[in-house]
Amino acid sequence: MPYVLITLALVALIIGPQLWVRFVLWRHSTELGDMPGSGAELAKHLIERYELEGVKVIEAGKDQNYYSPSEKIVALSPDVYHGKSVTAVAVAAHEVGHAMQFCREEPISKLRDKYLGRAGQIQKIGATILIAAPILTLLIKSPVIFLWIGVVAVITMLASALMYVAILPEEYDASFNKALPILREGYLPEHLWGKAHSVLKACALTYVAGALLDVLRLWRWIRFFR
Repeated sequence: MPYVLITLALVALIIGPQLWVRFVLWRHSTELGDMPGSGAELAKHLIERYELEGVKVIEAGKDQNYYSPSEKIVALSPDVYHGKSVTAVAVAAHEVGHAMQFCREEPISKLRDKYLGRAGQIQKIGATILIAAPILTLLIKSPVIFLWIGVVAVITMLASALMYVAILPEEYDASFNKALPILREGYLPEHLWGKAHSVLKACALTYVAGALLDVLRLWRWIRFFR
């Protein structure tokens, strides 16, 4: 029984942040009648205001909010793109914050290039090997192949987790050094600043939540191969 309780507690600790992020974004997604513009309109205005040359705003798929440095695109999910809520404007401002980092060539923007690229390559290699594992097992006919699959799984999950952790300063900067000060310049009334702070914290910790989920997957792989 104690082992079961500890396991449940660890799972809750790992999954909890992901649920919290989703809850915060949902909680402040109520449409506000006095909001002067949508998330997309705010993003376009900020791009023009800060002269972020070549940056465009597009509508992406559900839950897809990101900035693509290579394409110079601020991608917003439908709820954020068309929404007139605290979540919509805060998320839009956060993604424009990333655009500011890259367009200004700030040192903190180098974190993504330094860590995401390398970790992404490792993940692709790991995924390819894992997909090929059943075929390799049939060809080699040796239990040793499972050990190698375990090693690949560990490396892949660790790379993913480290990737998320490494770019946390970039996320924090986009939320609290860029987006929040901008929103306080008259884009949101003072009584909504606290809600915007919560949303921006959720935006900054999205990668942490993802990293914890990868740790859970890693832990499951380790248990399996033991």
